Amino acid sequence: MASITIRNLEDDLKRRLRMRAAEHGRSMEEEAREILRQVVGEAGPPRNLAAAISARVAPLRGVDLDLPARKPMRAPPRFGRARG
Repeated sequence: MASITIRNLEDDLKRRLRMRAAEHGRSMEEEAREILRQVVGEAGPPRNLAAAISARVAPLRGVDLDLPARKPMRAPPRFGRARG
């Protein structure tokens, strides 16, 4: 198993971790491991990008756009031999 070292941890954060560990009857190290397990968790299947975008913008309920008036289409070009 791997190990990590966390440097420059604020005193208040360390104190809160120690208190949380005591509440759960664990060492600070085990409490940190449990927090990491909960936050990082197991690698799941990749998310569908379209579904993720749709879920993100769904609360906006769309946008009404003013569309410019369309002009009639021009006649398509004629390709072929020029007669002369």
